[in-house]
Amino acid sequence: LFGDILTDIGAAIAGGIGLSASGNLDVTAVNPSMFEPVHGSAPDIAGQGKADPTATVLSVAMMLDHLGEQEAAMAVEKAVTEDLATRGDAVRSTSAIGDDLVGRLGG
Repeated sequence: LFGDILTDIGAAIAGGIGLSASGNLDVTAVNPSMFEPVHGSAPDIAGQGKADPTATVLSVAMMLDHLGEQEAAMAVEKAVTEDLATRGDAVRSTSAIGDDLVGRLGG
């Protein structure tokens, strides 16, 4: 619970929750760790292709790093960084953003 509050505060300081990833870690590995975007599920726009999946993808990068897959995590972060640098004001659908990120990963 406290980690969730802290990620919300951090996201607000950074300018918004739209791109903020989060992780609730058990560094002892006794219990599972959980990774998710800070912004939540946005059920009001479900199925409309309006949600930006970038925070979810960044949460995946955090999970990969936590699992010891640093090279994969860095590749995902690089793909997101490149995408954000070229994004501009273009409006893309959820699947278009996902497809673009996968393309940047070589998929």
